[in-house]
Amino acid sequence: MDRLSNTVRPYAWGSTTAIPELLGTAPTGEPQAEMWMGAHPGAPSRLDRPSGTGAEQALTDVIAADPERELGPAAVRAFGPRLPFLLKLLAAGAPLSLQVHPDLAQAREGYADEERRGVPIDAPERTYKDANHKPELICALTPFDGLCGFRRPAEAAELMAALGVDSLKPYVDLLRARPEEAALREVLTAILTADPAGMAETVAEAAEAARRLGGAHAPYAQIAHHYPGDPGVLAAMLLNYVQLQPGEAMFLGAGVPHAYLGGLGVEIMANSDNVLRCGLTPKHIDVPELLRIVRFESTEPGVLRPEAATTGEEVYETPVDEFRLSRFVLPAGGASVDLTAAAAQILLCTAGTPVVGELALSPGESVFVPADESIEVSGTGTVFRATVVV
Repeated sequence: MDRLSNTVRPYAWGSTTAIPELLGTAPTGEPQAEMWMGAHPGAPSRLDRPSGTGAEQALTDVIAADPERELGPAAVRAFGPRLPFLLKLLAAGAPLSLQVHPDLAQAREGYADEERRGVPIDAPERTYKDANHKPELICALTPFDGLCGFRRPAEAAELMAALGVDSLKPYVDLLRARPEEAALREVLTAILTADPAGMAETVAEAAEAARRLGGAHAPYAQIAHHYPGDPGVLAAMLLNYVQLQPGEAMFLGAGVPHAYLGGLGVEIMANSDNVLRCGLTPKHIDVPELLRIVRFESTEPGVLRPEAATTGEEVYETPVDEFRLSRFVLPAGGASVDLTAAAAQILLCTAGTPVVGELALSPGESVFVPADESIEVSGTGTVFRATVVV
């Protein structure tokens, strides 16, 4: 078992206070958006396992040196010689981009196509950075607001119509007149391909009306405050607005448009960088590919609550194998819990003073546990466990 040193990413949308408050450190005044725990090549966790050099080792290098020992033979057979998930603390102080992720077949096809066409991997117009899918799960540590999946067209039409903006009437009419899939596809297409100057004016009018009305319209006024004139403000009105309470979670599968608006949470995802954006961003939006990937069907928001599994463990059930997230809420005076597993795991403390093996953890601290290493957790607090399904 190894204590991890992790990188905090300073994305502009990040909260300046949420992660420092959890860690018990002083804010720097700069945004601290995500703390990464895992073996993503962009910012791998580091550990101080003895290596003869005296320096910390990157988790990527430790795994590459002996994948079966670190990850477990079954995990290597299933996912290859790499850690297939990335665990994060995510602190949103402003809305993230409205986005969607491909399924595995779409990712492989899209990546191969861009490789054949010679699109540089770091080009702004590059859509597929790798050949993997990117299902995600966010679990709230504080009240957490987000958008997830399409509303029913009639509900979106009612929300837009109440704004009283004349230039929104064609969208309202389409949402009311067309069958669900066609209505959602045609309205999203129209929003993303509209004349930028005219769209900016429509968004400004809609934002002012949303501020005036408040209530169910208030989130869109706030989104517009951060992204004035962005067509994603209107696209957001097509989606379900979700408010998670601490301990609740939201799963984002392939083809489901979503965005995080604000709050602190634990996020886990398949280890991929494939993001197709559809608003609330200055970055490239590949409209044709986006329209191919999005699933144009209304869904319920799908709030997840943990389900009891083994002694003390509560699991957030999802339909993917690349990650499995659970938590242990350890009561004072409780018995220690055996966490030995056949696959590698990352354990993250979010509250209290639990002890993992012989290491006492504080909130925000984490450890990497190789496959089949005997390990117990005790003490008082909350520990999230990230591993795979094998």
